[in-house]
Amino acid sequence: MHLFVCLALSLVHLTLARLRELTTITLIARSLEKRGRLTRRTPRATSVPLRNYILGTDLQWYGEIQVGTPPQTFTVVFDTGSDTFGIPGKNCTSSCSNQRIFDWDKSSTYKYIDNGEGLFLQFATGVGVTPANSSDPDWMTMWEVSDTVSVGGLTVPEVPFYLIDFQSPTFGQDPFDGIMGLGTEPDSFFGSLVAQGLPALFSFYLTPHSIGNAELTLGGIDHSKFKGPMVFSPIHPNAGFWSLISNRVVVNGKTTESLSQPHRFIFDSATSNLVFPKTLTESIYSLISPDIAPNAAVPGTYGIPCRQLKSLPAVVDFTFTSTTGEPFNLTLPTTELSIGPFASNKLLCQTVINAFDFQFDPIIGGSLLKHYYSTWDAGNKTMGFAKTN
Repeated sequence: MHLFVCLALSLVHLTLARLRELTTITLIARSLEKRGRLTRRTPRATSVPLRNYILGTDLQWYGEIQVGTPPQTFTVVFDTGSDTFGIPGKNCTSSCSNQRIFDWDKSSTYKYIDNGEGLFLQFATGVGVTPANSSDPDWMTMWEVSDTVSVGGLTVPEVPFYLIDFQSPTFGQDPFDGIMGLGTEPDSFFGSLVAQGLPALFSFYLTPHSIGNAELTLGGIDHSKFKGPMVFSPIHPNAGFWSLISNRVVVNGKTTESLSQPHRFIFDSATSNLVFPKTLTESIYSLISPDIAPNAAVPGTYGIPCRQLKSLPAVVDFTFTSTTGEPFNLTLPTTELSIGPFASNKLLCQTVINAFDFQFDPIIGGSLLKHYYSTWDAGNKTMGFAKTN
């Protein structure tokens, strides 16, 4: 996947980390000197309640933030596949009609960052389980500003972020307002907290809609949310993403030569399902059922007659290596195989793995993450997983 960004008169080509808004680490990253400053010396871990956007399946988890003085409240997806922090500005009228917009005239601490560069972004997809459409990508325009930002009671002044002034209709349908990136290099709001002493880690409790009470913990781990030990694994060095190497994929207790080869998987809290290269996708499906086939009506998706799902086992184990050298599995259970019927054919159910038609690492999203408590440790360059209670 590729994102093309137009800064002023130049075109910058960036490699991304996710399908909806695959990030650019190098573009957004800032030195500590340019980050905001905390209003208190020793920030402590805080938890933010998350809402679940569900449409047939769990799609996104998002929570509240406050921006400006006095504060204006917004909802954002906390996105491990991105470093970008952006919300709609008041110039975004018709295309942002479903979202709250930031009115900078009502904030006494707002600053426009006059770097002479507007930002034009093209995205592969919007929110949800529709796969990438490289021939007709979604897009938005935005520009850089700074203001006071609060999350979970922690407040940082002079945080740099982007204001959206136009977006494709797909984004206008979202029930949340924007995104706050949580990439591997702490930056912007979270980076300011880390610079002042908050541990450089955060944890997600992404629960299915039926359970609820999802949360993000900044700077800590909520041990009440999981049972047993947490297993940590080193993220891939220099990848720039939250990615782990899997040495084997096992489906219903079976594997193949291609599934026994190492694969680097990106973990993205803002991707709804799983999005893999076509060869990997079809290798996995071949061990589940020969009746799972591409749906030409929605390129990149696969489906199976809904009537076959009830008796169809589909347990997918991804084997990773812990920091102590021991193998461990992250398991996608059978219950996640079906996302639900296609809108165009109610008798055909979409299956959980989409395929993309370009070269990029496979992406694991909410369909698996919601079965684990996960810790994302930027300081130690590790990820931790434990089964939820």
